[in-house]
This record gives sequence, structure tokens and C-alpha cells, in this order.
Amino acid sequence: MTSGSRFATYFHVHLVSDSTGETLNAMGRAVCARFDDVLPIEHIYSLVRSERQLERVLQEIAGAPGVVIHTIVDRDLRARLEQGCRDLEMTCVAALDPLIAALGRYLGASLSTRVGAQHALDNDYFNRMDALNYAMAHDDGQGGEDLEGADVILVGVSRTSKTPTSIYLAHRGVRAANIPLVPGAEPPPLLFQLKRPVIIGLTVSPDRLIQIRRNRLLNMREDRESSYIEIESVRDEIVRARRMFERYGWPVIDVTRRSVEETAAQIINVMHAGRAKVEVLS
Repeated sequence: MTSGSRFATYFHVHLVSDSTGETLNAMGRAVCARFDDVLPIEHIYSLVRSERQLERVLQEIAGAPGVVIHTIVDRDLRARLEQGCRDLEMTCVAALDPLIAALGRYLGASLSTRVGAQHALDNDYFNRMDALNYAMAHDDGQGGEDLEGADVILVGVSRTSKTPTSIYLAHRGVRAANIPLVPGAEPPPLLFQLKRPVIIGLTVSPDRLIQIRRNRLLNMREDRESSYIEIESVRDEIVRARRMFERYGWPVIDVTRRSVEETAAQIINVMHAGRAKVEVLS
């Protein structure tokens, strides 16, 4: 039962895609979320690319009447799905049609139905998944022997948004590793021998860093004072990091007033600009 003692309405929604279904699933959930007291029962059918696969989908749809939403590109499969829904007297919606029609009118271009067009989307999806797996395996200095496989390596003191930025970059298809600069410990020697990856230093103002670290300690229920949040120690960490960045000519990005999205966008700009030394101010 939902708020106001009203019962929720359950219904079946069938999401049919000839790709991974990721886009269609996100669209379906976003639309259903606009309705109060409505709870969809999702049925997801991905990589539907043959007549036999489609027939199995129609059998399952018939067993759970509801709404069908699809992104099928192939004309014959699309026609068969829509006719099958008419035979079952079910609503069938081509999710991307309104956007495609509007864009086609604006561009004055016809819709491409070539077989490779959808596979390009699949490749993009798998590239992003590969980048995400790489980021997770190379977070916080892990996987040091495979750093040459990175597109970019983020280096900085603790709590300079290295991990969330790496994950965000992965969702853009960028293979990102990150290495923390820890007082009293040296970075892996391999870092200074790499040829392929772009290495970028992340810095932040001491006051902002202390604030972030204090919040971190509070979330961990740790209230004792330490050099981790002591102003002179923090300043020394940041100065040492900046000296390292300057010594090796690494581009530097100040994340003090930047969101993760803004930092990631700047990193991509630096990557496209090449390996020249770049000082990015806040």
C-alpha cells in the first residue's frame, strides 16, 4: 500500500530491444516514475534479432498482458512485433520514434537502417563496461603492473575525488586508473616510466580538503584529531604533490570548486589536447 492508504496499481510492461536494452530500460523506468501509485512489473527482452526470438517474446507477452515498448530497428521484425501486439489487443509503443522523427525533420535526413548501426551501440556499451571494470581493478593504486593499459592516470592526495572521477570517466569509455599520494610512502616506480597514458595531477585547497576529510571521519564515527586533518600537515601534503606534478610536467587540475562531471570534462579536454603541460585553475 502506498501513501494516503491507496493501493498501488501493478501492470506488466514488456521492453523489447534488438540491442542491450539499457536505454529502453532507463526510459521505461523514467516514464513509469511519473505516475503516482503505479508499480510496473518489468519484462526485459534484449538482443532480439531473429524471427524465432521474436516469436518466443510474443508468447511471453501473451501470457502477461500489459504494455509493450520497443526499440526494434529491423523493419520486418518491427512489423511482426506490432502486428502481434494488435492481434493480442495490446498497446505497442516505439520508444524512439518521436525523437527520431523530430531530429529527422530538423536535419532533413533519412533514418539509417543499416545492420551495423545498432552493433556500434553495442560496441560502445561493451567498451564502457570494459572501462568500468578497468577503473575498479585499478582504483586507489591497485593493479599497478597493468598501468600501461590506462588511457589516463589520476594522481593526488587522499580525498581529491580520484575514485568518483575515474568511475565517471569509465562511463564515458575512458580507461582510468588512480594512484593516491600517501605521506611517508612513494608511488609505484612504474608510474614514472609509463609512455602511453596521460598522467594528470589533482589538487585542492587545504581548507576544502580538511572539510572533506572531517566529514569522512564523522561518517566513520572517528573523532580523534590527527595529521590527516591538521592544517600544516595537509598543506605540506598538497605542496609535496604539486612539486611532484611540476617535476614531471604533468597537467594539473584544481578540483576545489569543480564537480566530478566538470573535472572529468576537463580531463577529457586535456587528453584531447595531448601531453603538453597544462595548468588548470579553479
